[in-house]
Amino acid sequence: MSARRPSRLHHTAYVSKDLEKTRVFYEEIIGLPLVATWCEADELFGEVRTYCHCFFGLEDGSALAFFQFASGRDQHLFGPPMPASPFHHIALSVDAETQRAIESRIEKAGYREPDTYVLEHGYCRSVYVKDPNDMIVELTCDAPKAVAPELEEARRKNAHRELARWLSGDHTSNNTYR
Repeated sequence: MSARRPSRLHHTAYVSKDLEKTRVFYEEIIGLPLVATWCEADELFGEVRTYCHCFFGLEDGSALAFFQFASGRDQHLFGPPMPASPFHHIALSVDAETQRAIESRIEKAGYREPDTYVLEHGYCRSVYVKDPNDMIVELTCDAPKAVAPELEEARRKNAHRELARWLSGDHTSNNTYR
């Protein structure tokens, strides 16, 4: 294995149903600034595709990116519906103050269950909200007791063993925080 690994996520990309609704959600509710908009036309997969590509910035310099295509055909081809599953989502790390502020903006924007909900995992508190593209965004605040350096090191040290145990059929929970 290489001694070096990728330094951070540059961006993750999704197809937007409506870039303006997406902008309002990510910029005004979640609080991620629109940091770049690229309007492009490229030959992709044998045809010229015209699209807009927007980037919403996170604190570490990475971004969430969204495409919208000029052609309805391309939009349909490259933007299939998001799975209706809470296990298909993107999770963003926040501190408690930021989480409370976002939660307040979610409520003021009129989001209600099932489009938003909270889970207390023990090791973190997660606020979930569905974006205008039907993608679930999780805003995760780690519990201080769960991110102590010695505990993180123990999780890293045991990660392969715990995976092998679970895959072998032992499905006993190892979440000692609940």
